[in-house]
Amino acid sequence: MGLPFVALATATSIMYKNMGVSDGTIAFWTSLIMLPWTIKPLWGPFLEMFKTKKFFVYTTQIITGALFGLAALSLHSDYFFSISITVFFIIAISGSTHDTAADGVYLNELTRKVQAQFVGWQGAFYNIAKVFSGGLLVYLAGELEKSNGVVNAWTVVLLMYGVVMILLGIYNKAMLPQGGKSAEVHSVKEGFATLKDVIITFFQKKNIWYSLCFIVLYRFAEGQAIKITPLFFKAARADGGLGLSTSQVGVLYGVFGAIAFVLGSIAAGYFVSNKGLTRRTLLILCAFFNIPFAAYAYLAITVPVNVYIIGSAVAIEYFGYGFGFVGLILFIMQQIAPGKYKMAHYAFGSGLMSLGFLLPSMVSGYVSDWLGYKEFFIWVLISTIPAFLVTWLVPLQQFEEAKTDTEQLTT
Repeated sequence: MGLPFVALATATSIMYKNMGVSDGTIAFWTSLIMLPWTIKPLWGPFLEMFKTKKFFVYTTQIITGALFGLAALSLHSDYFFSISITVFFIIAISGSTHDTAADGVYLNELTRKVQAQFVGWQGAFYNIAKVFSGGLLVYLAGELEKSNGVVNAWTVVLLMYGVVMILLGIYNKAMLPQGGKSAEVHSVKEGFATLKDVIITFFQKKNIWYSLCFIVLYRFAEGQAIKITPLFFKAARADGGLGLSTSQVGVLYGVFGAIAFVLGSIAAGYFVSNKGLTRRTLLILCAFFNIPFAAYAYLAITVPVNVYIIGSAVAIEYFGYGFGFVGLILFIMQQIAPGKYKMAHYAFGSGLMSLGFLLPSMVSGYVSDWLGYKEFFIWVLISTIPAFLVTWLVPLQQFEEAKTDTEQLTT
């Protein structure tokens, strides 16, 4: 699930930066192509109607792999930016469809108790993509750039993305649980009637507007910081950046950031499984998620040279990010998804979660260009305030299990 998202959200930014594209253009377009993760609820309900969840998982993985190969070839065109951005947008459609189906497998195969217990592990494995994509492959691209040039280096890296996705598709075709068989649909009219019912029942949920505000605003600061941070790392010191090489950025994300993120995600999973989703729990998760952005403000103010200081700041932020992000996932899983259309309603929630990332990300480049890196990361800290407000105010409700643990696990 994580690989296409991380590739499009982070790795492409570094690639375009090295190919001479401006920060504002990079932030806007690499954010806009993430739109399918926001609007996936529009076609998510149709995945409830045909085949199995497993079918959509492995099919989209293989399609995504082939599209990465096409994106690799596009870098050699004179119109590389417009062509590659278009291909990446199609990858986003495939990747977001895959995520909806994969979430459906998770929700249908596990009880609420087991969902909470393993939500941290789910986040950890999702973010192994950060190790592979933001770390290993970015580092490899940086090393290849030295001997083969930027275009050839990233051609190899994009092809590697493609090969991995295709291999994952083949593996999951053989190994993944079915995730529940979808209902048969006999006409297009019946299909749209189901979609209408999915939408109506979603907005009829109790306290839904409070919940949607929580989902969107929880990531308001993150959407700005995560998009600009790799550009800040790469920017020349004369421009207020840290002047790091592509390989150094890969090490920061792949070693310091990724390990901290995985540990934070796993720790949070056990934390919420023991404490449950309460107001106090959610506030603690929100604090872990937002306060560590101060680490990037520190880097922007002091502009240190020592890579271990920079790596420590990244580790602090990513541990908090991994720990706090679990709160958002579990909120959607247990406050939004329960009901008749569990997978489709989870897709609605996760789509709006992506909107909370997309909107601030799209303007972050222009805000950064206007303020400068130091003032920008101070602004990010101010931007954490809405997250704390909605976390304090959002109503929480308790749901009863539709089945006992034993019954659901044997279904």
